[in-house]
Amino acid sequence: MSDFNEFDQQGSAPNRDTGSIISHAFEMYKGVFLYALVVMIIYIIGDSIIKSISGFNSYTNYSDLKDFDEDAYKEILFNRPGMTLYYSFTGLFTILLSPLFVGLIYISNKFNSKVQIEFSDLFIGYRQNLGNILLYSLITNIILTIAAMMCVIPVFFVFPLFLLGYPILLFENANAVDAISKTYNIAKENYGIFLGTGVLAGLISISGILLCCFGLIFTYPFIYIAMYSVYCAYLGKPRQINYK
Repeated sequence: MSDFNEFDQQGSAPNRDTGSIISHAFEMYKGVFLYALVVMIIYIIGDSIIKSISGFNSYTNYSDLKDFDEDAYKEILFNRPGMTLYYSFTGLFTILLSPLFVGLIYISNKFNSKVQIEFSDLFIGYRQNLGNILLYSLITNIILTIAAMMCVIPVFFVFPLFLLGYPILLFENANAVDAISKTYNIAKENYGIFLGTGVLAGLISISGILLCCFGLIFTYPFIYIAMYSVYCAYLGKPRQINYK
């Protein structure tokens, strides 16, 4: 069980513009970077196990197919051995890992509040509101997957509608449906800023691809810290959660 204290006086919240939100997220990310690295190491270990089971190697496949034209690339890639199994298990693994990313958001708030951080804080998503976090992750992953199947570009326009979901689930202990409804309603009223923030934070998160994909271990979690900064901007600095 958890108690919610009054809003903390310490800590910062960005202005409601893309530049302020991204700058705030950078400051938070510098403070919680080691925890973000732990999450990515866990992800990489799980991903490696899935690859060994499925026999699918996305990097090798890309190297083999880079000289084909676009139509041939799609035809051959989507018929590669193990691809279906790999992406099925990866999708499930990503959903099961979502409480860890919620933990990063929680740690970001503790850092912002100048409260001592404990390693166990990273796993708060497995102790609080777990069912709704997993359900929210499932629903949003299905929506984003459908968007990705439509030439990928729609993802950039749909994703910003879900920027507040995880923080709402954590700090307000909401259910998955209410979290989706609330983040959608706020985002649609401020869509320009949410779009700019979501696209820029997303590009920063995937920028590690430029370093032969290895750089993703350092950049990918940034998007979740940006979610926290967006929450601070539009709903105020969240209350500190204390456990009995």
